[in-house]
Amino acid sequence: MSVLPLVFTSGWASGINAYAVVLLLGIFGATGLSDEVPDALQRPDVLIVAGVLFLCEAVADKIPYVDSVWDSVHTVIRPIAGAVVGALLAGQNGSLPDLAAGAVGGSSALLSHLVKAGTRMAVNTSPEPFSNIALSTAEDLGVAGLISFALFHPLAAAVIAGTLLLLGLVILVVLWRRIRRFRRRRAQRREEKRLAAAGVPRPPG
Repeated sequence: MSVLPLVFTSGWASGINAYAVVLLLGIFGATGLSDEVPDALQRPDVLIVAGVLFLCEAVADKIPYVDSVWDSVHTVIRPIAGAVVGALLAGQNGSLPDLAAGAVGGSSALLSHLVKAGTRMAVNTSPEPFSNIALSTAEDLGVAGLISFALFHPLAAAVIAGTLLLLGLVILVVLWRRIRRFRRRRAQRREEKRLAAAGVPRPPG
């Protein structure tokens, strides 16, 4: 079976939480639950580093505005991680050239990262922190569930990942349009109040 669906799904998941992807794949491989995981991801040092960084992200990702700073730092890291994981998976399977797998994994990681980062910036306009916590938890659970599913049902998981990616792009566009309209109306109200305080009459119509 072609490794392409698994590469695409792992890339999508890497754009959301690359450390969780490396950690989960490594654990599945080290415990013998899957033969699809390359040895490089099963090394103890890789698992330890991925585990520590996953815990750091689990905290930073739930704090408003800190999550956006974290996302900015990972704009390069997540696509690279998606490309590397994709190339390693292809090298293990042998059904897809490493370069092509890296391109697929990196591209899907970049797109899902942009959706994640853009959505978080939109959510951060809300003053309460609970939406960040809920969204981050849902992302972590989604990555864990889909990566686990992809190792045993790669094609179905790739369809789900593709659907989530398209939905995320649509939701992101809708959110930012609404936020822009809200900011324009707020700026207009502030300008009207300023003019009213200065005694300037409002223009007719």
